[in-house]
Amino acid sequence: MSGVALEVKGGVATLTLQNEAKYNALDVPMLEALETHIDAIERDSAVRVLILTGAGQKAFCSGADIAAWGSLSPAEFARHWVRDGHRLFDRIARLSKPTISAINGHAFGGGLELATACDLRIAAPKALLALPEARVGIVPGWSGTQRLVRLIGEVLVKEMALFGCRISAERAQQAGFLAEISEDPLQAAQALAEEQMALSPRAVEITKSMILAGSGEDSGAMIEALGSAAIAASDDRDEGVAAFMEKRAAQFTGK
Repeated sequence: MSGVALEVKGGVATLTLQNEAKYNALDVPMLEALETHIDAIERDSAVRVLILTGAGQKAFCSGADIAAWGSLSPAEFARHWVRDGHRLFDRIARLSKPTISAINGHAFGGGLELATACDLRIAAPKALLALPEARVGIVPGWSGTQRLVRLIGEVLVKEMALFGCRISAERAQQAGFLAEISEDPLQAAQALAEEQMALSPRAVEITKSMILAGSGEDSGAMIEALGSAAIAASDDRDEGVAAFMEKRAAQFTGK
């Protein structure tokens, strides 16, 4: 039975895709579970880092389960399957906390796009990356032609998406996609997460927002979030709220 397991330990949340019989392919319940967990992690101040991985040793995620979308009408496929998945992956990419993808095996299609939504990626030596959507008559729908292109460049994405090539972990690291290649990606991700605990959570959050804005990851929202955080710490904001509640004219000081 498919699902997504959540474990929180010492400030590190680990989400594990559990559909090993289908190489951790994503179905509707898994997407819904991921979204629920991501929302909870965003609001949990005790969680400092998120690690995403897959069950077993063969695959991180083989993409979207064809049985989950193969019978959908064109309208349902475009309006719900693609948009819902895209919304979720955007949510992961814009999470206020650092994210690490521990790629324990192959990452194909939606699985590669899921890993791309994380801040850092660590892969097993034998892991392969691919965008095989054209083999089943569809196109990348969860940011493979957008976020992945910004990250590793047009040529490598074209090689995978237009020619069906599979990219080795070594080549992915050379392209800047992987932070590390490790025999035990999850253990390496956990070690990195532990190092992150020594850093200021607020400084990390704001720095991530700045990087996302600079990289074009919903820059408008990121800029407004940074501005809102700055004004929320001001005396003027407190005075404005107090004046509204007390039904009086605000006396702003500019502090």
